[in-house]
Amino acid sequence: MHIEPGFVTPAKVILANASAIGVVAWGAKEQVKTLLREPWMPLKTVAAAAFFSLFMQSYSIPSGPSELHFVGAMAMYLTFGFLPTLLGFAAGLLFQGLVFNPADLMHLGVNSLTLMLPLIAVHAATGRTLFTEGAARRLTWARIVQLDAMYYAGVTGMVGFWLLMGTSQTPLASWLTFAGSYLALIAVEPLVTWGIVKGLKRFEGNALVDRLFVVSRLRVA
Repeated sequence: MHIEPGFVTPAKVILANASAIGVVAWGAKEQVKTLLREPWMPLKTVAAAAFFSLFMQSYSIPSGPSELHFVGAMAMYLTFGFLPTLLGFAAGLLFQGLVFNPADLMHLGVNSLTLMLPLIAVHAATGRTLFTEGAARRLTWARIVQLDAMYYAGVTGMVGFWLLMGTSQTPLASWLTFAGSYLALIAVEPLVTWGIVKGLKRFEGNALVDRLFVVSRLRVA
């Protein structure tokens, strides 16, 4: 999901950076609103950024015009919650750029939006109903696969959007190669997500688990 430097014009990069700052500012403002009832929220965000960085560094290969990463998006979303995951993406990409790949800092806003906007869409469309107090919807294996499919369809769509705004033409076949590679993630990531959620559910009631994670809000089938 990384767009390499040089694909997007500087003017559009500036616009993407401004948009990403706006999304992060909104997320930070929403997080501040929750601090009184959820004082551990900043720590959740740091933990989400750390897990995201670990996932990203664990698997990364070139794929068409971008890169295929093990993102762990739904595993983070269903364990840390929406806002920590949203801000964790941006913080994790910033950390990786500063420590591992300084060249990626040029497209920090581009790559952050690629991950954040699909998460916002998934949360608004269906994800938030899983966390609603007294929610009737149960988290099932099929629902995790559905969430992953929705999310990575958004990610590949965002990559296509950036390529359309690029400085050079990118063949449709190259984008389709990249999009098709994410089918492997949709097959594998739900296994990881299901295992993590079920594992944390076993420790539900533990003070640390209940404060750092949100699995206690989920009704798991």
